[in-house]
Amino acid sequence: MTPSEEKLVQRLQDPGSRNEAFRELLQLYQERLYWQIRSIVKNHEDADDVLQNTFIKVFRNIEKFKGESQLFSWMYRIATNEALTFLSKKAKKQKINSEELQEQIIGNLESDVYFEGNEIQLKLQKAIATLPEKQQQVFNMKYFQELKYKEISDILGTSEGALKASYHIATKKIKGFLKEG
Repeated sequence: MTPSEEKLVQRLQDPGSRNEAFRELLQLYQERLYWQIRSIVKNHEDADDVLQNTFIKVFRNIEKFKGESQLFSWMYRIATNEALTFLSKKAKKQKINSEELQEQIIGNLESDVYFEGNEIQLKLQKAIATLPEKQQQVFNMKYFQELKYKEISDILGTSEGALKASYHIATKKIKGFLKEG
């Protein structure tokens, strides 16, 4: 952890400075976490809901944060898990499997007023949706979030070598999908 992160964590864990420190935490990480969540759930309203749940969970569990990883990595892991749980619940509620839900989500992107992508970006999202969940996560973190393999390793608890292989396979599959279409 960086010295500034350590100081922030101390302030978050101190009841006297928690609220002010939490506002600072929101300012620092809200946008990055939003885009991580959005890369998973695809929809703006859903991403906002999941982001709110993420910060509630962070606030309630900051006492348990031991500083064994970067604060951002810990929050990123929470955000990712919250987004995946959200999708799982959504699929169960609609009585469909995760692949069908992915198809539905991608189909809805075309009418999403917050999706600013063009036809090529929509095609890329469709290609990403065909990947297994872990490859989607790795691809999104590396390609869109521009995280280093070390950071992704901290977040997902997977070796850097496995992540590199996963990213390589994901890019090959995406290229294949884009060439077909």
